[in-house]
Amino acid sequence: MEERKVTEEEEKDEDEEEEEAESELARQFLQLEKEHSALLKTLPPFGEPVSHVYHPLDYAWEPHCCFVKRYCHSPKRVLFLGMNPGPFGMAQTGVPFGEARHVRDWLGVSGEVHKPPREHPKRPVLGLSCPRSEVS
Repeated sequence: MEERKVTEEEEKDEDEEEEEAESELARQFLQLEKEHSALLKTLPPFGEPVSHVYHPLDYAWEPHCCFVKRYCHSPKRVLFLGMNPGPFGMAQTGVPFGEARHVRDWLGVSGEVHKPPREHPKRPVLGLSCPRSEVS
């Protein structure tokens, strides 16, 4: 039986189909996150002692999307374990469990991080340039 060679055009088409499927998965993931984020905003406000609530998917959406498109593009069986993302992790970068230096330099994530509408004076959002690390 003669083996058929795959042409460059067929290989290119296969690569494009694979990329489309991967980007579709990331798109669906981001859509679900937007929907769940909107649901969280319908919760009643927290009372004392909570004075500030950050929503990093609002002000750090660009780096978050970069992360999802880069790393959440194929099905995986995973279990995320972690603590509160903290003021120097996702609150700065929009990337779960990601302090700025690792998100920027190791994961290669980029994007603009805006200021939240209400920012705690002791916990400013500096985005991917934040020099602090999580202690946990």
